[in-house]
Amino acid sequence: MIILTKVAVVFAPGYEEVEGLTIVDVLRRMGVEVTMVGLEGQVVPGAHQIELTCDTVLDDHLLDYDLVAFPGGRGGAQKLSANKQLADLMRQRNVAGKWNAAMCAAPTALATYGLLDHCDYTCFPGFEKEIAQLATDAHFKEDITVVDEGGKVVTSRGPATAMAFAFRIAEVLGLDTKQIKHEMLYDYLMEQK
Repeated sequence: MIILTKVAVVFAPGYEEVEGLTIVDVLRRMGVEVTMVGLEGQVVPGAHQIELTCDTVLDDHLLDYDLVAFPGGRGGAQKLSANKQLADLMRQRNVAGKWNAAMCAAPTALATYGLLDHCDYTCFPGFEKEIAQLATDAHFKEDITVVDEGGKVVTSRGPATAMAFAFRIAEVLGLDTKQIKHEMLYDYLMEQK
């Protein structure tokens, strides 16, 4: 079966490596076309000195994806928040009714763009205070992942929740995650907790 879903993961310098690569890995295992997009260049340094070579750099093609995801990391999230070109593209995606996702510190970028207004969301503990200043009517939840259907936003907490986040992204795009959860032992992990 050929999956026609396209996802972009945007990597900014200082991104949280586990979060970004988990999204790419899980979705590619499922047959999703995933493009790694460098915010400022094709080679992107992570928060823990792991350098990543992206497939491409940020341009207007970001509008073509079914979902755009942001990994966290404080430094990466700050760069995502400050980038005017990215902010404009993400607002256009939102107006077009396309899905966007962010985890850890990166929901602050969505809040900066106005994309968390009236939405339920989650983030790394403590960042909800910053988001409350940016999106006063957003509703923080302590769940591992939060999906806001109306705002077309998926959010998650931090490094340990990256796999759950990747599965939720697949699910909002209409994909069945039962088999991949079994293949990656995620179902086993959930049974053990």
